[in-house]
This record gives sequence, C-alpha cells and structure tokens, in this order.
Amino acid sequence: MPLPTIVTDMFRRVETLTLIAILFVVGAIWAFAVLAGRVVNGDPYAFDTAILLALRQPEDLSNSIGGPKIAEMMRDFTGLGSAPVLTLIAFAVLVFLILRRQPATALFLAVAIVGGQALGHLAKSSFARPRPDIVPHFVDAVSASFPSGHSMMAAVTYLTLGVMLARTERKFRMRAFYISLAVVLSFLVGISRLFLGVHWPTDVLAGWTLGAAWALGVWLVARMMARHGQIETSFRADQ
Repeated sequence: MPLPTIVTDMFRRVETLTLIAILFVVGAIWAFAVLAGRVVNGDPYAFDTAILLALRQPEDLSNSIGGPKIAEMMRDFTGLGSAPVLTLIAFAVLVFLILRRQPATALFLAVAIVGGQALGHLAKSSFARPRPDIVPHFVDAVSASFPSGHSMMAAVTYLTLGVMLARTERKFRMRAFYISLAVVLSFLVGISRLFLGVHWPTDVLAGWTLGAAWALGVWLVARMMARHGQIETSFRADQ
C-alpha cells in the first residue's frame, strides 16, 4: 500500500476515534444534565425506589438480598471509592509513569485527577437531594445524595488512570485490560452504594456519567498535547 494511502487511513482512524470520544463526552454530559434537571425539579424516577427495594429482603428491609455476607462484601467494595484508597492508587500510577520516564504525563495526570476531584466536590455542593429513607443504611452518610460522590470519584480516578495507562502500552490486550479493570472497579463502587442504601440509583448514574465524561475529556486533551509534544507520546520505543 502506498505511503500516502497509509497515512490517510491512519488519519481517518484517528479522527473517527476522536469524534466518537467527543460524542460520548457530549452524551454523558447531556445524561447528567437530564438527571440533574429531574432532581432540581423534584421529579422522582420510579425505578429509584424499585431498585432499592429489590436489593432488600421483602420481609425485612434491614437485610440485603444474599444476607449479611453480601452486605459486608459491599462495604469492602465501597471502600474502593474512598479518598484514601483512590489517593494511594493514583500515587502508585504516578510513580509508575515517572519510572517509565514519562514525567510530563505524570504531571498532567496528577492535575487531571485533582481537577476531577474538584469537579466532584462542586457538583456535590450544588444539589441538596436527601439520602434515601425507604431502606435502612448500612453505613453512615450525612452529605447530600446527588450525585454519588463515591461513584463519581471512582469513575474520575479509575477511568482516568485506565485511559492514561492504556496509552503506555503497545498491545491491544493490555490497553483493553487497563480500561476494563477501570470500568469494573467504578461499577463495583457504584453498585455497592445502592446495596448499602445510601444512594438513589440516579445518584450513581449521575456520578458515573460525569466521571466518564471527565475521563474521556482527559484522554482527548492528552492526545492533543502528545501531538504537540507537550507530554510524552503513547509509548517509548526503548521501554
């Protein structure tokens, strides 16, 4: 295949991928806006109540489906979205990037995560939705309910780390592993908040959508900065 054709095909793939990512970001922000609008207007979603009740034993709402062991497991999962755990994991990835001689990428990632955390706190303070009161809570929770802070912070941190780590790998299966692991961890944190009864499902959905939008936005900015030589390229040939 002639070189101009190869270059053209590569350009088309890159631009298509970028366009898809932009569409996902816009879609996620739109979904968050829809959820937030219903919360502000006080319009409840029927599935909010239905899902929370479905996760409890009908004869005793103080017990989750699956019994005490499931509840204990969910308490462990929710810890994956706590500030100390997220900070420790983010720090480990930053050290990993520095050891791989990508200091500019590490600095960019640190700023991206801190920015995402700030966005989460801003979103959390902008709404005053009460916590669910239809089922007993398995853990203490006193702040506003929308959006789910644990869900959003997990999505911001894990998905951002996932897409940035994927940039360091040549092999598709490794890139897929990083991103899949990030998605699974974010999912487990969000689901745990529902099992524990401290969030409405729409709180968790809002946290996921805003966190995913932030992570994809970070990935798009990283691609642009790499093209201009402001951070390291996806991987180094001598690694």
